[in-house]
Amino acid sequence: MKALTITNKTVTREALLEVAEKIPGAWIGIRIAALLLLFEGWKSSQIASLFGLTRWSVVRWIQGVNEKGILAVEARKQPGRPCRLDEKIQRALEKDLEKSPRALGLKRNRWDGVVVVEYLERIHGVRLKVRQSQRWIRRLGFSLRQPIYRYAQATTEGVEEFRKTVKKTPDDQEK
Repeated sequence: MKALTITNKTVTREALLEVAEKIPGAWIGIRIAALLLLFEGWKSSQIASLFGLTRWSVVRWIQGVNEKGILAVEARKQPGRPCRLDEKIQRALEKDLEKSPRALGLKRNRWDGVVVVEYLERIHGVRLKVRQSQRWIRRLGFSLRQPIYRYAQATTEGVEEFRKTVKKTPDDQEK
């Protein structure tokens, strides 16, 4: 009997590993598959190249299983500072970024890092730095654009009087 192969060109090792990144819990299955391959006699470097990992990652998985047993296969919560924006604030920010800042009582026409900082502090009571707020803008799928600066244009009213006060030569020397 002929061995089965994948003939669809869109299904590649890289594409499958990309999907594993998106699906929660998929890396647990990859760890289990890697450990099963180890039982079959594969070397850690072969397993690493198969899954596109470093050899050291596979070695750490093996060491973890040797120390803690089967519990080491499960994903553990990553350490780090908790996010200042909870799910509710993130959804509200995403919804409000679609509106104009003026509609929310802010005195700007465009969203940028400074405006998001002011918005979060005023409406949600959360303090962030400008750079972190810029990251949130991008993370929520919006893009930062360069702010537009416009200079106020003079009206015709008062122009002649202004010219007379700024003029270097008096009126009688002009001729």
